[in-house]
This record gives sequence, structure tokens and C-alpha cells, in this order.
Amino acid sequence: MRFVIVTGMSGAGKSTALKMLEDAGYYCVDNLPVPLIEKFSELVSMPNSETEKVALGVDVRTGQAFEELAKVLDSMKTAGFPYEVLFFESSDEVLIKRYKETRRSHPLAAGGRIDQGIERERAKLSDIKKRADYILDTSQLLTRELKAELDRIFVSNQNYNSLYITILSFGFKYGIPTDSDLVFDVRFLPNPYYFDEMKNKTGNDEIVRNYVMNFKEAGIFLDKLEDMLQFLIPNYILEGKNQLIISIGCTGGKHRSVTLANELYQRIKDKGDYGLRVEHKDIMKDSLRK
Repeated sequence: MRFVIVTGMSGAGKSTALKMLEDAGYYCVDNLPVPLIEKFSELVSMPNSETEKVALGVDVRTGQAFEELAKVLDSMKTAGFPYEVLFFESSDEVLIKRYKETRRSHPLAAGGRIDQGIERERAKLSDIKKRADYILDTSQLLTRELKAELDRIFVSNQNYNSLYITILSFGFKYGIPTDSDLVFDVRFLPNPYYFDEMKNKTGNDEIVRNYVMNFKEAGIFLDKLEDMLQFLIPNYILEGKNQLIISIGCTGGKHRSVTLANELYQRIKDKGDYGLRVEHKDIMKDSLRK
């Protein structure tokens, strides 16, 4: 039997994940009272049970009883019952934005500010997060990317990528992305914007890509960046980092940064045990402004 406890920050995607796991054939129960978890695990694991895959959602909505979760998990471990903990994480900024968009109140805000509720929740969840077998940071994940991660871990039974990397192109004139971990400025390369045949195209177009990569400095930059990442990424994984955002910027985020972000993605996509995506933050902003 596979028994997965799904928990983590409110608003980080637990409910969405449970629906996805249910679609994948898991028997899902959301917000079962903590004192009933051990008894529930005994029932679903009985010899005559036909249930083979279970996902159990647990969060702070259970109130004070949530603090008993550690004892329940210790008891299950002592009894030899196998379980896995899937923990959902997200940045404070993203969680606040999600709550404001849905106009929901945080379960621990008590009528106060959302950020205060998030702070209380992080404190309550600190112990269970340390016990997690999988930590998924959904700050930058699209729904389809979340589904792909869940399918890979809980359906295809592939190895878990503890680190998810986003290579993000951006334009300096629109500001450096606030969630960047590493920022690189590629404005040292000639700008295709000043050529009529490339001005309205992007780094996704072959003519721009070829122009940018024709400069030897572009290749040297990528060689050095790839070498640095080969050193950094394994060490980030060892330290337990679960999200890395590599931001590459040019003036408008349309030509040079897009080209080099795409090239970096191609270089490192099959070279390590991590999830990877490329995103172009400002690629269309110039056109939208006109």
C-alpha cells in the first residue's frame, strides 16, 4: 500500500493536488481529524481492504489537534506502517496574492492581516516540514507542471527531484524579478533591437537567436554560467533548497535574455536530478505598450 499524507501551507496547492491524486487512482480524504489518522490507516490496510493507494490531506484547519500530528506519525512509524509526507510550500508574496485574489481569509489570521496568519502557520508547520519526504514549492509552478511532478512521483514512481529550477528571462527596464536567486546581466552583448529585421521579433525566433549566438562572448558566458551551476546545484540540493530562480536580463527582456535563457535550458536540461522550466517574463511587454 502507498499512504501519502498531504500537508503544507494554506493556499500552496494541497486541495488541487488531492484532486489530481484522486484522478490518478488514489483514495483521497481531506482534513480528517488528526486523532483519527492512525485508526484510519489501520482500516485501509486490513487484509480484506481493496484500497492500495491513499492520499490524506491534513492542515491547520484541524485546530489544536494538528500539534498532535507528530506523535501520531511517530506511533505509525513504531508500528511499522509505511507512509510518505508530501509538503506544499510557497513564498509569502505568492500566498498573499492568492488569498487576495480569492478574497478568502487565512485560517490563522483571526480577522487580522494575512501575513500574520502565514507567519503563525509557518511556525506550526516547522516540525512536519522537517519530516517531509517531498517538498513542492508552487510559487512558480503552473497547474500542468504540478500535475507532471505529482504523476512522476506518485504514478510513475520516478525519483523525486528535490530542486525545481526556473530559468527566467526579464527586462531591466521593468525591474529585476523580486524572487530571483541568481541574476545575470547580458546587456554586454549587441542589441538586435536596433536592426529593423529583428526589432519586432524575439529570442524565440531563429534570426535573433543566430545573431546573438554569433558573438563568441555569448558562448563564453554560457560556458562559464553552466560551469558555475554544475558546482552550485548539487550543493543547493544538499542544503535542502527546493526552488532556484536563475534570472537573465537584458534591456527589454525580448531578445538577448530570451535567447540565452533558452540556450541555458538546452544545456542543463538533462544533466542533473532536478526539475527545470524556462519562462520569459517580459517578452511581450514592448508590444503591449504600443
